[in-house]
Amino acid sequence: MAVIERVREMHGELVELRRDIHAHPETAFEERRTSDIVARKLEAFGIEVHRGLAKTGVVGTLRSGGSTRAIGLRADLDALPIQELNAFAHRSRNDGRMHACGHDGHTAMLLGAARYLAETRNFDGTVNFIFQPAEEGEGGGRAMVEEGLFERFPVEAVFGMHNWPGMPVGRFGLRAGPMMASSDVFEITVRGRGGHAALPHDGVDPIVAASAIVQALQTIVSRNVNPVDAGVVSVTQFNGGRTWNVIPDEVVLRGTTRAFRPATQDLLETRLREIAEGLARAHGAEARVHYERRYPPTVNSARETELCARVLEAMAGPENVERDIDPVMGAEDFAFMLQAKPGCYIFIGNGPGEGGCMLHNAHYDFNDEILPIGASYWARLVEYALAKP
Repeated sequence: MAVIERVREMHGELVELRRDIHAHPETAFEERRTSDIVARKLEAFGIEVHRGLAKTGVVGTLRSGGSTRAIGLRADLDALPIQELNAFAHRSRNDGRMHACGHDGHTAMLLGAARYLAETRNFDGTVNFIFQPAEEGEGGGRAMVEEGLFERFPVEAVFGMHNWPGMPVGRFGLRAGPMMASSDVFEITVRGRGGHAALPHDGVDPIVAASAIVQALQTIVSRNVNPVDAGVVSVTQFNGGRTWNVIPDEVVLRGTTRAFRPATQDLLETRLREIAEGLARAHGAEARVHYERRYPPTVNSARETELCARVLEAMAGPENVERDIDPVMGAEDFAFMLQAKPGCYIFIGNGPGEGGCMLHNAHYDFNDEILPIGASYWARLVEYALAKP
């Protein structure tokens, strides 16, 4: 693995920084301490700092040479509303909040690259270091784009990276086209007429109607989505009733849908509405559907994916770069930046992880071994994409 020697020298400092951020997690749009750390570090590196985009977002701008070309590198800042169950010294000190997705590591890696690039300036153009708040379900990426991210900081392409537990350290994955799925949420309120559990014929049982809806929703993917396409419909909440002998008036179902193509995203919403409303009527009940589009699919552009693959292969060797990795049904609001600009989102191997656990687990921890690897990738990407004449 061709880690940059200067970045390797920073390893201890990056570990200290990452663990400090891990110990003080902040959730969506509340990343004030984390943003302050990022801004102060960038200023200390001699990088121009801009604050306040999407409330707690930070953008650092570094110029070198005379080229007007520019690219963006993005890391996410926020933690999750999870109670951490680890016992190590840098575990969360903020009750009910935890860096269970590795955003602490993403931030540290991008800061390491920013420091190296500010010291060497071995590129020709402009780099915008984008530190984004509120990735975890609250759409900080969309907020930054809507508030003028790329008007204020023009770029020809934008790049992102996420650690991936289960992928060995030193390996990378990427693909042109859909890398991650869309993420939408729904709420179905099934309204019946409650009554005595011993006299169901006198009412309209919303639990029976809602149960039929849950079952039928599973036919959307199996019978409406093209078998060579992919989609997910998951009901994750079924809430209704309070006691044994009373049929309730109302049941609320909640869940999520996922897809890789906008057309499939549209199909999932349409069929979900039709099934919920139709089956409720068939049971004599009524269904009200609230459907919210959250994140679009994360789609990598071909040219930028090839660029990243070449940089990674030069660092790690072709045998350690999976160019056509299977896409995943998880979602990522970097998708909004990729809707606005071409770019590429990659996975970096995080190793087996603490106890082998995946992301969003109360025992997860970012692997500090990969900090210089990720920072070196960011630096080499800039030097390659904005190469001096």
